[in-house]
Amino acid sequence: ARNASVKGIEFPFPYRKGQRDLAVSVYRTILRKKKLFIQAPTGVGKTISTVFPAVKAVGEELGEKIFYLTAKTITRTVAEQAFETLREQNLKFKVITLTAKEKICFCEETSCNPDDCPYAKGHFDRVNDAVYELLMQEDVMSREVLEAQARKHKVCPFEMALDVSQWVDAVICDYNYVFDPNAHLKRFFGDGVKGEYLFLIDEAHNLVERGRQMYSAELCKEDFLAVKKLVKGEAPRFAKRLEACNKILLAMKKECENYKVLDNISHFGIQLMNVLSETDRYLEECVDKEVRETVLDFYFQVRSFLNIYDGLDENYVVYTEYQENGRFVLKLFCVNPAANLQKCLDKGNSAVFFSATLLPIQYYKRLLSTEKDNYAVYIDSSFDTKKRLLMNGVDVSTRYAMRSREMYQRYATYIFRVVKAKMGNYLIFFPSYRFMEDVYQEFTQLLASDEEEMELVIQQKHMDEEERENFLRAFEMGREKSLIGFGVLGGIFSEGIDLTNEKLIGTLIIGTGLPQVCNEREILKSYFDQKGLYGFDYAYRYPGMNKVLQAAGRVIRTEDDRGVILLLDERFQREKGKEIFPKEWADCERCRLDIVEEKIRLFWEKQTDN
Repeated sequence: ARNASVKGIEFPFPYRKGQRDLAVSVYRTILRKKKLFIQAPTGVGKTISTVFPAVKAVGEELGEKIFYLTAKTITRTVAEQAFETLREQNLKFKVITLTAKEKICFCEETSCNPDDCPYAKGHFDRVNDAVYELLMQEDVMSREVLEAQARKHKVCPFEMALDVSQWVDAVICDYNYVFDPNAHLKRFFGDGVKGEYLFLIDEAHNLVERGRQMYSAELCKEDFLAVKKLVKGEAPRFAKRLEACNKILLAMKKECENYKVLDNISHFGIQLMNVLSETDRYLEECVDKEVRETVLDFYFQVRSFLNIYDGLDENYVVYTEYQENGRFVLKLFCVNPAANLQKCLDKGNSAVFFSATLLPIQYYKRLLSTEKDNYAVYIDSSFDTKKRLLMNGVDVSTRYAMRSREMYQRYATYIFRVVKAKMGNYLIFFPSYRFMEDVYQEFTQLLASDEEEMELVIQQKHMDEEERENFLRAFEMGREKSLIGFGVLGGIFSEGIDLTNEKLIGTLIIGTGLPQVCNEREILKSYFDQKGLYGFDYAYRYPGMNKVLQAAGRVIRTEDDRGVILLLDERFQREKGKEIFPKEWADCERCRLDIVEEKIRLFWEKQTDN
């Protein structure tokens, strides 16, 4: 039934510029069992252009299951909508969206113990009926559908969803379910398991840093002492093993001033295996619930560390470091996650990496796959560049040596003049919270001395879901004065949000997005320098430019959108910076504070005339 329905579907929209080429490239990649890297600007319609050919391929039995992988919850909704659009042509295709256990759990505390959870008690007696009924009645297994079914049959919604995922045609989920050694779906990606899977990897630029996190591990000296203190009275042998590890870490600590790269930690690895076996033995006998929880967390950390340790190779750097809070850590840092990601990708047939900011593409090809014959395509923007004004303010800088109250005032004046030129909604992105607060303070003083009225919203550290929604909701409301949102580059509002038409008419990007200098970045720089590559580019410039491109991509989301993008840092004019500009940024104009307002007024006058 599924295969017959797939034959009847056609691409659901008139093809935009580049969209047909994109869909054909995806299909051809799947047919040849290859991997494809796609740099395609916002507006091309990447989601439907990858989902449609993948569905066609499944219908022709070139793959058994699609895994649509995302970095953020918000992009899962876009994938669900793409399948829904194809379903309007009577497509019979079962799709499930997996939600993290902590989020979908019905209990206040996630405890998968029948004594604590009524949904775990008797789960296996009822789950088969729940799964069968769901598969017979539904093609769309969204979070809401899964929760309703789990409540109806009184089963664990997360475990039921995993069971259902075996019988569906497409799984929409986080990267973790495929790539993370601690969270991947063992039924699909465990040792010795593989299948005819098709991987569609959305916002693939995020996978570099996520991959590094997944395949890195660390242990903290203070945790060994804390556990030793808890168990020494009742488990002296266990305490002795912990002390042996602590002594080695103490010797490392004495030799470390800030951070220190190590060549060999085999002696520590042996002692750690002893700790693991003793921890296992202790947990079997421990009855104190609080102590058990602490030791269990420690056990998982040790086990994860040893699992990563077993796979150490030339893609890792091992180092010790003093953290800002004074804790001393030993870290196995995966600087290049490509080999580990490749092992997961080899479990399937084909993979498509796509993003609006996959530049330079060679950087991502080198860090996301070890194969040398992967395909790559660059899709030109389908938007009319006359509908947006892109400028670079060359008389400001975020370099540390240039930071001063005078520079903050200059940035505040830039914001003020841009907004004064045209009333509307604007987002301003800063290199850090501190920089944002300093400019915000100067801007509010500037507003107080002027009659112009503007509304301000500012991103806070550690915002909860409701606070984030309130921030974005402000841009949805109609108003009679300008709204300015202050946010941080690389933060929750600089990518993945969709503010179309009048909801956002301008973005100012303050700084080049370079990550702050830290031990980890310096280790990356040194590692790639030693490989004969440009370490500074790999550690700083490329990740920074990605943040800039993502923030700039918030402005023009549809063919009807019009807006202004201002890059406010003189360093964008340097050759190295311009090299990684996308093609559609070739018309970037230079500007200064004294002419910015006039240039923007002229741009908006032309838009009115057109």
